[in-house]
Amino acid sequence: MIDIKLLRENIEVIKNTLQKRGVVIDVDNLLSLDKEKREIIQEVENLRAQRNEISSRKGKLDDLEKAKQIKKALKSKEKEFENIKKEFDSLFILIPNVPLEDVPTGKSEEDNKVIRTWGKIPKFNFKIKDHLELGEELDLIDIKNAVKISGSRFGILKNQAVLLEFALVKLVFDTLLKEGFTLLVPPTLLKTEMMTGMGYLDTKEDREERYFLEKNGLYLAGTAEQMIGPIHQGETFDSKDLPKRYVAFSSCFREEAGSYGKDTRGIFRVHQFDKIEMFSFTKPEDSPKEHLYLLGLQEKLMRLLKIPYRVVHLCTADMCRASASTYDIESWIPSQDRFRETQSTSNCTDFQARRLKIKYREGDKTNFIHMLNGTAFAIGRTIIAILENYQQKDGSILVPKVLKKYLGLKYIK
Repeated sequence: MIDIKLLRENIEVIKNTLQKRGVVIDVDNLLSLDKEKREIIQEVENLRAQRNEISSRKGKLDDLEKAKQIKKALKSKEKEFENIKKEFDSLFILIPNVPLEDVPTGKSEEDNKVIRTWGKIPKFNFKIKDHLELGEELDLIDIKNAVKISGSRFGILKNQAVLLEFALVKLVFDTLLKEGFTLLVPPTLLKTEMMTGMGYLDTKEDREERYFLEKNGLYLAGTAEQMIGPIHQGETFDSKDLPKRYVAFSSCFREEAGSYGKDTRGIFRVHQFDKIEMFSFTKPEDSPKEHLYLLGLQEKLMRLLKIPYRVVHLCTADMCRASASTYDIESWIPSQDRFRETQSTSNCTDFQARRLKIKYREGDKTNFIHMLNGTAFAIGRTIIAILENYQQKDGSILVPKVLKKYLGLKYIK
C-alpha cells in the first residue's frame, strides 16, 4: 500500500496516480474518513484516560455512576471507530502504487513503449508449424490426456520437453549462482494474509485469478514472487546485507479468467505452469538500478538462447497495481508472426513492504525496504519460443547451443 502521508500531505499525487492508471476512487471522501477516524481515536483515548483516572481512585458512588457512563460511551465510540476504519481500509487498499517518473503515461497496452529489439527474426523456406503441432508430432506435448485428467487448459510435457524444462532451470541456476543469488524451491500454498500482503487479493479481478482452498484457508501461488516476498515478513535488514537476492523455481496456478482464442491453444496460457523467478530486497535509492540489473539478467538469458526479443516499458494503465515500473520481454513467436510476453520485471518500491512490515536499518534509522521481481523463465512459453524458432524443415528441433551440454542432444526428433 502507499504511504498514508501522501493522502494527508500531498493528495494531488494520489489524484494524479489514479488518473494515469485509470482508477476511480473518491480520495476526497477517503481523506474525510481519515480525518474522522483520527478524531474518534482522540475521543477514545480521552475516554480511556478518564476511565483509568476513576479506576485509580477509591470508588465513590458518583465515580461509579460516571464510570458506567464512560464505559457505555467508550463502547459506542470504539464501535464507530471500527466501522469507519473498515470503510477507510477497504478504499485505501485499492490505491495502486505511484508510477515512477519515467513510466509512459497511457490508457492501454497500445501505449506501451518499445525500448529496444534484439536478434534476427528467423526466415523459413518451408511452411512452419506452431508449438502444438511440433509438440504432438515429436511426442513432446500431450493435451488430450491432460484434458482427460484435469480438464481444459492443462498440458503434459513429455520426453525431451521434460529434459528441456530442466535444462532451462539448470541454465538459470548456473547463471545466477555466479551473481550471488540464493536458490529456493518454496511452498506453493500461501496464507491469506501473505497473499494480501503482496497485494494480490485487493480487487475482484485479483481474486478471480486465484485458486483458493477454502478448507485450509490457503491460496495456490500464481507466481513464485508471491512466496518469496513474505519470507522476510516483519523483519528488519541491516543495510550492509542489501541487496538480498533470491531465485526460485515453482509451479504456478492461475484461473486465467477471460483469456480466449489462440492463447488457449497448446501450453501458451494454461492453469498450471512452471516458472523461475528472481526477487530482490534493496534500499530505496538503489531500486531503479536494481530494476535495470534484473532486466539485464533477463536479456542475458534470452541472448544465451539466441531467441529474438524486444524490451517493452509498460504504460501506467498496463502495470499491475503493486508495480511502480514494469518492463516486459516479448519473444518472437513465428506461428503468430509477432512478439509475445515471456518475461516481466517490476519495481514495486515499498508498496508490498509496508503491508508486510519489512524494513532495513541504516545507523539509528529504519525505513521500509524496496522489493523487486523478475521472471528468469516462464518455462512453458520459453519452450514454445524454442520449438518454434528452432524448428527445422524435416520437423526436428535444433537444440540451442547453450542447452546442448544439459540435454546431450543436438536435435530433438
